[in-house]
Amino acid sequence: MMINILVEFLVVILKVLWAIVVAGLKWIVKPKEKSVAGQVCVITGAGSGLGRLFAKEFARRRAVLVLWDINSQSNEETAEMVRQIYREVDSPMSKDGTVGGVEEVPPFQPQVYTYTCDVGKRESVYSTALKVRREVGEVNLLINNAGVVSGHPLLECPDELIERTMVVNCHAHFWTTKAFLPKMLEMNHGHIVTVGSSLGLFSTAGVEDYSASKFGAIGFHESLSHEIKASEKDGIKMTLVCPYLVDTGMFRGCRIRKEMEPFLPPLKPEFCVKQSMRAILTDQPMICTPRSIYMVHFMKSILPFEAIVCMYRFLGADKCMYPFLAQRKEAMNNNEAKNGI
Repeated sequence: MMINILVEFLVVILKVLWAIVVAGLKWIVKPKEKSVAGQVCVITGAGSGLGRLFAKEFARRRAVLVLWDINSQSNEETAEMVRQIYREVDSPMSKDGTVGGVEEVPPFQPQVYTYTCDVGKRESVYSTALKVRREVGEVNLLINNAGVVSGHPLLECPDELIERTMVVNCHAHFWTTKAFLPKMLEMNHGHIVTVGSSLGLFSTAGVEDYSASKFGAIGFHESLSHEIKASEKDGIKMTLVCPYLVDTGMFRGCRIRKEMEPFLPPLKPEFCVKQSMRAILTDQPMICTPRSIYMVHFMKSILPFEAIVCMYRFLGADKCMYPFLAQRKEAMNNNEAKNGI
C-alpha cells in the first residue's frame, strides 16, 4: 500500500515538473490562436470600457456578438462599431483574392445582437439568457466583464452601494454561468472568461467593497475551474483576466508615489484587451498584466503582512486610492448642490 502511494507521489512530481516545463515553453514558443469564427460570444458590460474593446476584438475574428449592457444607448453604439468591423473584415479588399475570377463569398455572415440587461438582477439575467438561446442559439463564449465601483471608503459607503458592487461584480457571474454552462457541458465545448482585477489578488485601503467583490469573483472562477476539471470536460476552457489599474476612468485620480509612476503607469485599455485576447485564444488559464503583478501576488502569499505594508508605503500604494475617493466625493457634492439636495 505504501509503495503504491510512493509511486503515485513520484508520478505526481513528474507531472508537476512537466507542467512547469510546458508553461515555460509557452513563454518562448507562442501557441497558435484558436478560431472563434461563427462562435456565439456573450459579453456583459459591452457598452463601454473593456467590454466594448472585447466586442471589437471578437468582431475582427468574426464571432457572433451578443452584447449585454444596462445602458441600451451605449450598447447600440458598440454594436454599430462591431457592424463596421464586420463590413471591413468581409469587404473585397480584405480578402486574399478571387477564385476563377469570381470573388469568394464568405460562407458565414457574422451578426451582432444587443440586449438590455441588468446583471445585478438575476431575473433579468435568466430571462435575457433565455431570449439569447431562443433568438441567437447556444452560447460558446461567455465574457463576464460587467463591473461597478462605489468610490466610497467603507464607513461612508451606503449599504445599497455595497450590495450593488457585490451583486454586479461577483454574484452576476454565478447567474450568467448557471444560464449558459449546462449546454456547454452537454456539448463539451465552451469558454468562460472572468474579468477580475489585481485588486482581487491583493488590495489597498478605501476599496473594501470592490476588492471583496473581485476576490469573490476570482474565488468563484477558481472553484468552477476545478469543478470542470473534475468533470473531465476538457472541451470547456476557463480564463481569468487580472489587470492592474486600467485607464478607463473607473479609478480616475488613483496615484502611487510619483517617482514610481513611470514604472507602474495605468494600463492602456487597448493593451490590456490585446493581451487578454491572446490568453483567451490560446486557452491560457490566467493572464496578469503587466507581468509584475504575478510577482506581487507571489510575494503577498509568502511575506509577513508587515513586510507588505512596508512595501506598499514605499510604493505609495497604501493610500493610492485616496485621491480617487476625494474626487468622487467632490463630484457627488457638486451634483447634490446642483440638484438642490
